[in-house]
Amino acid sequence: MRNQDSLRTGLKELGIEAEEYQLEQLDRFYELLIEWNQKMNLTAITDYEEVVKKHFLDSLSLVKIYHLQEAEKDGKTIRILDMGTGAGFPGIPLRIFFPGAEYVLMDSLNKRIRFLDEVICRLELTGITAIHARAEEYGRKEEYREQFDLCVSRAVARLNSLAEYCLPFVKRGGYFIPYKSGRAGEEMEEADYAIARLGARRIREVTFLLPGSDIERTLIAIQKTGQTPAAYPRAGSKPLKAPLIKK
Repeated sequence: MRNQDSLRTGLKELGIEAEEYQLEQLDRFYELLIEWNQKMNLTAITDYEEVVKKHFLDSLSLVKIYHLQEAEKDGKTIRILDMGTGAGFPGIPLRIFFPGAEYVLMDSLNKRIRFLDEVICRLELTGITAIHARAEEYGRKEEYREQFDLCVSRAVARLNSLAEYCLPFVKRGGYFIPYKSGRAGEEMEEADYAIARLGARRIREVTFLLPGSDIERTLIAIQKTGQTPAAYPRAGSKPLKAPLIKK
């Protein structure tokens, strides 16, 4: 096993207690990531210490705004959707350390899903599924629309566009929490109109430095307060090319 001092220190800073088997699973995840990255473009970050900071700890920083320790509420397991999961971030690290929830990892590229299926199998993870799907299509399917307690995303898109892709999946009372670089103040204000139009409201945000780095990150808690109108998400690339903005 690699020198995991920075990982252990970062986890402690986040208030996460780690069992040895969880550290071993992360180590194996890293090995698979590097192995498969030689065959396909999964990540530009391959140095172990950089992966720890920019992928593992970044993914797990969700605890700063959402209490994953309460993954089972009133005896019911909560459902978490990782939209545009890519190489499995934040979904895989969250599942490793918070196995009490049910996870769905969604991505539009099937080759990434093949990688994630391998990770799930080799790490012997249960309660987690990777699906090849486009948000604008599956956001209209009855078995997915407004069926999740929490949707998270590290996808690179403006918040007003990302909200249209993600909020249709969140049930009333649930949350959409995007990971954003920097303070994202202007982007949040710009997105408030879209968020309201989609049946939600911005509750709060938290800005911090990733453990062991000077990288600034903002997490935004957006709560679903009503139903998303049937018109959303719009088909094709409309959420990206013509985002919802106040006129």
